[in-house]
Amino acid sequence: MIRIRWFTPLLVAPLVGGLALAATAPAPKAVATPKLAKPPTPGALAEPAAATQTGLPEILVKAVTPTDLRASKDVIELGKKLFFDARVSADGTVSCASCHDPDKGFTDHNQTAVGIRNQVGQRNSPTVLNALFNETQFWDGRAASLELQARLPILNPIEMGQKSEKDVVAALDRLPEYHESFMRLFGRPLNYDDLARAIAAYELTQVALDSPFDHFLLGEEKAIDAAAKRGWTLFNGKGRCMSCHGVNLTQPLGTDNKFHNIGVAAHKQNFVALAREALATVSRGTAEEIDRLALETRFSELGRFLVTKQQKDVGAFKTPGLRNVLVTHPYFHDGSSATLWDVMDHYNKGGVQNAFLDGGITRLGLTENEIDDLVMFMASLTSSRYKDLGQKELARQRQLSRTHRPDRDNTAALGKSPGFTGPLGDVPPNPTKIAKDPARIGGR
Repeated sequence: MIRIRWFTPLLVAPLVGGLALAATAPAPKAVATPKLAKPPTPGALAEPAAATQTGLPEILVKAVTPTDLRASKDVIELGKKLFFDARVSADGTVSCASCHDPDKGFTDHNQTAVGIRNQVGQRNSPTVLNALFNETQFWDGRAASLELQARLPILNPIEMGQKSEKDVVAALDRLPEYHESFMRLFGRPLNYDDLARAIAAYELTQVALDSPFDHFLLGEEKAIDAAAKRGWTLFNGKGRCMSCHGVNLTQPLGTDNKFHNIGVAAHKQNFVALAREALATVSRGTAEEIDRLALETRFSELGRFLVTKQQKDVGAFKTPGLRNVLVTHPYFHDGSSATLWDVMDHYNKGGVQNAFLDGGITRLGLTENEIDDLVMFMASLTSSRYKDLGQKELARQRQLSRTHRPDRDNTAALGKSPGFTGPLGDVPPNPTKIAKDPARIGGR
């Protein structure tokens, strides 16, 4: 039976005007406020990654690295220093590493980010790992490059809280080590563009592949276990994961770099009403205005729509890469799924219905054993750099999954709820009936 998607036109023209931020669209209050932790200090995992890794196509790295950011070791070291320096924030309490801690997979493991004065945003902190390969940055793609991405959190009132680029430059230029370094490395006084360039140059070095699955693709049969191999089969077949998260030797990150409404934000919002209100609030917002809408207001749930103002992007968020996904929890743009089992439960039931749900989101009809196998496949995408953390996290998530599954809905997943009837329902053919098992031919 074919699922019918409903469609409600917005029928609202953008109004000329600026931003009516907190007054027009106050963010919902958080149930519990996590405490701002002391900024981390750099350890072994903060060091630039090896240039050569199993599974890393060198030609792809060269293709996606901006020429002006193929920086010297000194510029990268300067970027690293800035990345971990809380003095970049307005009150010296938050660094880039506060939300992107190398020891936590360059995330913070909070549901959503915590910034200056313990303020909590609306978005989960995405990992810096492999951000080099992202076509756009942030969950909604509002920054076209890592350089542009690095500029925004420093000036956001609830992240690092600086009031202006001039304030940042003045504060850092007073410090002799920065005054001297920028003059020596860039041949000009410290400025905001070069500051962002240095941070981006460091972030570009954080590439983490060399996973068990990479070795499997290159012919090492025993690199992953039987459960992960079954998961790879499901990933390419019944689970339909490869539709957006394809993984192969030339495009190894597991993302299509596109934006999809998968029904996560629909837990909280009436998209049609919210989109109408958003169009009436901002017509041609600056990058800084969109940044504030995304992080400080309930408009955050509109996702890519805030950037493009196009109806097709309502509630759509970027497909995250699957590399190191085990150690970059919690999941989705709002951190609403605590484990990979929760993520699979969400997809298994076909997401949450809404007027803008992506047409590819349908129930999967996966059994519990099949979900376990898919999680084991995703665990096999963990870089050797994070092997120890990955093993501990897999055990934690597995234990939690046995007692707490808030998104599990077997009735919907198995097509027993109203609207999902018929001889085949929405489930594609079982991959075990396919002539060739993709886990046995993947990439070789």
